[in-house]
Amino acid sequence: MSASGTTTGQVEHMLRQVTPGRYDAYEALLRALATPTSGQVWMLLWQGQAGSPDAQYGNMEVGGHGYAPCVTSAQELSASGWNRSYEVVDGLEAARALYPDHFGLWLNPHAPGGGVGIPWPDLRRIASGLDRQPAGPLRLSEPAVEIPQFYALLTQNAHRTPAVRALRRAWVQPTLGAPYLAIGLEVYDTSPPAVDAVRAMMQQSVGAVPDGLAVSTVAMTDLHDPVAMWLRAHARPFYDREAHAPAPVQAPAGGYGYPPAGGRY
Repeated sequence: MSASGTTTGQVEHMLRQVTPGRYDAYEALLRALATPTSGQVWMLLWQGQAGSPDAQYGNMEVGGHGYAPCVTSAQELSASGWNRSYEVVDGLEAARALYPDHFGLWLNPHAPGGGVGIPWPDLRRIASGLDRQPAGPLRLSEPAVEIPQFYALLTQNAHRTPAVRALRRAWVQPTLGAPYLAIGLEVYDTSPPAVDAVRAMMQQSVGAVPDGLAVSTVAMTDLHDPVAMWLRAHARPFYDREAHAPAPVQAPAGGYGYPPAGGRY
């Protein structure tokens, strides 16, 4: 793919708006990167040529997290002084390639201030659809909201649903958007009938949720979901078919899957 004739004006425009704490501008940058053709980036290749089997993205480490460096235009490529090969790809394509290995994307690391890093959880959001995943960094904790009727009904319905092994819970506060209750689903069976039964279980239970409280579910088998990762590491099941529902533990808040505050920019 040639760099000639390619424009990334929208990405560069959004990139200039991003400063620490401006998560609205950061979300706009993610949307620009997720847009095919206009969201192209110049991936810096440490070895090989564009399209060759041995092509390998460069890598850098910031705050203990891995990133693949890139630039946002032919002009930025020239300014960077990079003298090896590069590959022009859609941001969506780069996101799909990087996030499964827990690698982020770092835009214009040569720029004054060091550029902007996109952690791998946000690349996952780009790859799967920005509106389908909460905006991070996420603050996760044990829910403090008291809804015993919902938990009692959900536990009862889970016991009647053979596919369900265990249920966990977390209070999720996205950077942008309303907080919500996440229910982690651990199941024995992921066949279509089992999935339908679990979906019916949730539908039968959410009627006991107070108005205005949002509830979402997350599959505990999802190795790349930050909420599922936090649940596996910090939350004991409040329903466990095999262990008779141990009591939940209080866990500290944090931006799971993201660098510490101040590590992105």
